[in-house]
Amino acid sequence: MSPGKPASRSEAVAPMAAGARLEAMRRRVRVSRLAVWTVIAAGPIALGITLTSTPTTVETASSTKPTTARVTTVAAGPAGYAQLFLHTWLRSSTKDEASAQARHAQSMAPGVDLPEPATGAQPAPQVVTAVRTAQRAQGVWSVTVAAQYADASVRYYAVPVATDRTGASFTVTGAPGVVAGPARREMPASPYRESVPEGDLSSTVEQFLAAYLTGAGEVDRYLAPGVKLLPVTPAPYRAVTVQQISAIEETATTVTVPADGTKARVLAQVEARGKDGRWPLAYEFTLAARSGRWEISALGTGAAATEGVR
Repeated sequence: MSPGKPASRSEAVAPMAAGARLEAMRRRVRVSRLAVWTVIAAGPIALGITLTSTPTTVETASSTKPTTARVTTVAAGPAGYAQLFLHTWLRSSTKDEASAQARHAQSMAPGVDLPEPATGAQPAPQVVTAVRTAQRAQGVWSVTVAAQYADASVRYYAVPVATDRTGASFTVTGAPGVVAGPARREMPASPYRESVPEGDLSSTVEQFLAAYLTGAGEVDRYLAPGVKLLPVTPAPYRAVTVQQISAIEETATTVTVPADGTKARVLAQVEARGKDGRWPLAYEFTLAARSGRWEISALGTGAAATEGVR
């Protein structure tokens, strides 16, 4: 605006309107503070009532629409439901249909009769575990559940289970049937066929496991950059000895550390000792060479082990 030229009415009103809005906001802040101090003076009970009865709305500056949080629900399979049913059913009896176990079993399987164990019969199983799940049709399953008793005997039951389309609701559709247990398959050939000699790689694995399982040292010093592994706490063992290390790649068998970026997948068979005895364990590792040393980039369990620790 040039000097001496009077301001237009619209230009004069704008600052006044902005000042009015600012003053209104200040008044609201003062009122809010006064309300909070009033509640605090009234005591903690009044403060609790105020906090729980006053809804809070959070909005972004870029949108006037409230933000809705989306929760994704993952449906569970029928195995756990069948396992829980058999656990309660085997502990139920027609002689005590009002018991909590009997009522629970009947609520999970309407129309399924309860058992009637003889006086002095074998007690209920100690452990009940689902071992196999087979889908017969859409929403129709057969779950094989193992019941292990105190004398180490095991009996297998097939439990029919129906689910809805989303897999969120279940029901047992018929009485369990006693069946033969799953067949035992041959042990698959291990991919870890290369024997790893004593050297940098075996030393890294052994020292890491000592830190990981006994608390002797820090695990971080054996890890590749960006890898995070927490030690087992409290430490369950006093000593860890690596009995044998086998590898998939021949690069793990070299005495010298190979070029940077070289990777090796190995299986370590371990003997761990503690106050509760000696325990044969196995761990799978992925290691990577960097700056003349082996570093651990992944840790798993020894699922591919074919022989126990000797």
